[in-house]
Amino acid sequence: MLTPALLLQLDRLSSHGQKHDAVTLTRADKLLNITPETGLMLYQWVRFGQPAHIVEIGTSNGYSTLWLAAAAQCYGGHVTSLDNLPAKTTSARHNLSEAGLQDSVTLVTADASAWLRQQEAASVQLVFLDADRSRYVGDWPALAELLAPGGLMVVDNAVSHASECADFFARVRATPGFVCELLPIGNGEFIILKD
Repeated sequence: MLTPALLLQLDRLSSHGQKHDAVTLTRADKLLNITPETGLMLYQWVRFGQPAHIVEIGTSNGYSTLWLAAAAQCYGGHVTSLDNLPAKTTSARHNLSEAGLQDSVTLVTADASAWLRQQEAASVQLVFLDADRSRYVGDWPALAELLAPGGLMVVDNAVSHASECADFFARVRATPGFVCELLPIGNGEFIILKD
């Protein structure tokens, strides 16, 4: 649930992320948080759809994870969030613990491509993709297989980094059995439904 304390923490993390990224030169060191509008959208969708298992690729400091976990905790859902940088996993663990949401999340420090290939098919109802866009095309077969029928995938930065996502979007649109739409929320969200 979005308690006043959690909303205050989210606001603080959003502000910190913007200030941090404005003075940080190295991409790997940036937080690259989603917008609050995207966070609220994710929260609403998770609360409404109640997916049992959510996978987030691109944890960073856990800002987006907090939105997902707050909604999932309300009905007993679970979030698995991956990042390949141990320092970011540590930061996310701290933020989740501060919010009391650590039991709703499994944090994994791993290469997402390798991790995806080891997962059970059709085992996830919602995927939030916010990581290295250059890998999306290569990861698409594993992502498509991971998603359960009726499941949803949300891809962040679909407008702000449209050129980097273009090949991936074209590949998804060319795959039978998937319905796609672009929403102008936050930095743009590409929504993929496994029909």
